[in-house]
Amino acid sequence: MRLRTAIVAAAPIALAACVAGPPPDIATPTPELPGAYLYTPDAAAKAGLATLLPAEDPAFAALSARALAEGPTLAEALARVDAARAAARGAGAARLPSIGANASVERRRGNPAQFGGNVPSGIDFDTDQTGYSANLTASWEIDLFGRLKASERAALARLDGADASAQAVGIALLAEIAGAVIDWRSNAAREAALAEDLAAAERLAQLAAKREEAGLAPGFDRVRAEAAASQSRSRLAALQGERAQIVGRLVALTGQDARSVGEVLAQSAGASALPVPPAALPSDLLAQRPDVRAAAADLAAADADLAAAARARFPRLTLSAALGLLAFDFGKLFDSRSDVYSVSGGIAAPLLDFGRIEAQIDGAAAGKRAAFAAYRGAVFNALGEAESAYGVVAGADAQSEAAARESADLERAASLAETRYRAGLADFLTVLEARRAADASGERAAAALGQARSARVRLWLALGGDAQAMTRSTTQ
Repeated sequence: MRLRTAIVAAAPIALAACVAGPPPDIATPTPELPGAYLYTPDAAAKAGLATLLPAEDPAFAALSARALAEGPTLAEALARVDAARAAARGAGAARLPSIGANASVERRRGNPAQFGGNVPSGIDFDTDQTGYSANLTASWEIDLFGRLKASERAALARLDGADASAQAVGIALLAEIAGAVIDWRSNAAREAALAEDLAAAERLAQLAAKREEAGLAPGFDRVRAEAAASQSRSRLAALQGERAQIVGRLVALTGQDARSVGEVLAQSAGASALPVPPAALPSDLLAQRPDVRAAAADLAAADADLAAAARARFPRLTLSAALGLLAFDFGKLFDSRSDVYSVSGGIAAPLLDFGRIEAQIDGAAAGKRAAFAAYRGAVFNALGEAESAYGVVAGADAQSEAAARESADLERAASLAETRYRAGLADFLTVLEARRAADASGERAAAALGQARSARVRLWLALGGDAQAMTRSTTQ
């Protein structure tokens, strides 16, 4: 009677838990983006993202394929995807019945005293018993209110986020390798320009030495010309350190040894024109940038976590069953009278938890707000990077064009000054100053061209990269 009264009294409280209301409504609107970029090229540009990478360079093709296949950075990200996939499978399996089997042998000794010592006479009491049993068991939590489904949805969203994060790692890896290869080619072009400068300085020093021997010029002219040649040699020597740094970067990115990386970089690459930056819309970032997609997946997971936390207020219905054999003589274990079974159903609902579930709901709601703020931050960070990358491309192109014109003009001026000097129409100081100005211009032009190519890789990365480039690199 008292138990019945307690159940009747608890029923309204359980009902109150069931109708406590939906989870907090947290608005997550899509951020409004501008209609176009400030520095984007004319909409008539038909170039695609793939053209921004040095795909025609054999070194980039080989190193990117090796990095995607064997690089440690991407391997770590892919392992996280496998972990998220396993968690999603586990969350899905939690919604299905669980079936198990067990077998046991139990030896027991009883005592008549445990019955109060009032065992009727004539009744044998077996104090030693050995029990043999084998059972099939099954249990199933029926997800009436969707708590397990919400948990599975959260796990699937986290799998999407891990997959997008792995793709972001792969795209960043390709961009790093492309930048390193471009730096290597730029270094080689700078070396060629400095070698020409050194040859011109040595030629000028030889001319000054001949005029000194002929008594037509002081020895100071020869010394200054040799100093200019030494300056070119110094800059050439500095390039060796830069090459070592590039090789070290590629060793870390590809997981290959320095000798293998050097052999790949030794492959020649033909000259190619700068690709045209493609026109793109800011809204494309929401679909292309893997970090934005990962942030969106985290937001979806946080929303599912909030739904699962809210559904913890509702009752849980569990069904269980067992079918087996039980005998106290192993030879009778398979007799028809040894079979046993049980079927049960249970329902459990929170009554008084003193705010535990509400605290979990509040925590999940805060997590969703944080995930939305992170998603919004990822969107505007991507927008800012793309806007900056377009501006850097425009500036680098202008700098490269100006540096090329400057180099051509200064080389022509140096050539004219040397011709006038040979004809006796100009002094050696004029020739030397013209040569010094021209010496640095060739290297600056080569460096500026390399910066323009690197700016395109930065734009490729800022616009979300090209997921197909990863597939192409692994199949080459």
